[in-house]
Amino acid sequence: MSNELEQTIIQLTTPLYALLIGLEALLSHRQHRDFYTWRDTLTNFVLMLLNGGIDLAFRAVYVVVLVWFYQYRVTEIDNVYLYWFLLFLAEDFVFYVLHVVDHYCRLFWAVHVTHHSSEHFNLTTGFRSSVFQPLYRFVYFIPLVLFGFKPADIVLMYSITQTYGILVHTNYLGKLGWLGYVFVTPSHHRVHHASNVAYLDKNMGMCLIIWDRLFGTFQEELDQEPVRYGLTKSLEDTSLGNTIFHEWKAIARDFGRNVGIGTKLKYLLNPPGWSHDGSTLTSNQLRELEEKQKSSSSVTTL
Repeated sequence: MSNELEQTIIQLTTPLYALLIGLEALLSHRQHRDFYTWRDTLTNFVLMLLNGGIDLAFRAVYVVVLVWFYQYRVTEIDNVYLYWFLLFLAEDFVFYVLHVVDHYCRLFWAVHVTHHSSEHFNLTTGFRSSVFQPLYRFVYFIPLVLFGFKPADIVLMYSITQTYGILVHTNYLGKLGWLGYVFVTPSHHRVHHASNVAYLDKNMGMCLIIWDRLFGTFQEELDQEPVRYGLTKSLEDTSLGNTIFHEWKAIARDFGRNVGIGTKLKYLLNPPGWSHDGSTLTSNQLRELEEKQKSSSSVTTL
C-alpha cells in the first residue's frame, strides 16, 4: 500500500514540479533576475538522477535492515491518525538531526556539500541532491522502527516531506507571516543556502522550523544582510565530478599533512573548516571573528 502511495505521489508531483519550474524560470527570464542557468539546472537534474539511482539500488538493503530492527519494536501505535501525525513529527526531527550532523561532521559534509554548491537558488536547487546520502540516511530511521513505525511508511513519509523540502527552494515567496513560526519557509531556506557568515549552518529543518528554534540553529533572513548563495569558497571547477568529489579531494590533501593520526582524524570528523593551525576556520569560528571585527570597528568609530 505504501509503495503504491509513493508511486502516486511521484505521478502527482512530477507535473506540479514541471509547471512551477517553468513558471519560475519564465518569470526569472522576463525580470532579468538570472535565477536560472542552463548548466546549473542540468547539473541539478543529473545529481538528482544519480541520487535516485543509488537510492533505488540500495533500497532493498536498507529496507531489509529496517525490517529486521522492526521485529524488536518496543511499542505500537494503534490509532491511525495519531500514528501518521507522530511519524511526521518524528521523521522531521530525525531529518533535522541528520542535517545537523551533515553540516558539523566533515565526513558527512563531503557528501552533503553538493546540495550547497550552486550559486543559484531556484526550485531545481531542491533536486541538487547529496548523491551518496541514501547509503547512510536509513541509519537515522532505525529508532523510528524501534518505536513501531513500519519501514514502508517511513519511506513514504520521507517522500512526502521531501516534496515540501523541494518547494521551499524559491526566491518568489517571502516570510509568510505566522506560518514562519512553525514551518520552514522559502525565506528560512534561503538563509540555509547562504554563504554569508551570519547564515552558515542555520535553519536545518525540512518541514518544521520548530527544531531550529528549540536547539539554537535558527536565523531570520535579514534585510541588512542580502543572501549570497553557494559555498564560502566558490568552486573554480564546476564539472560534475568535481562538484561531487571536491571535498573528498580536500580531505585527502589534509590527510597528506605532516601531522599525527589523531589530527588527521580531526580533519575527517571535526566540523568543516577546522584546522590544527588556524589556517582555515569553522562556521562558528568565522562568526566569532566577524563579531570581534565588528566590535573593534565600533570601538574605533567611537
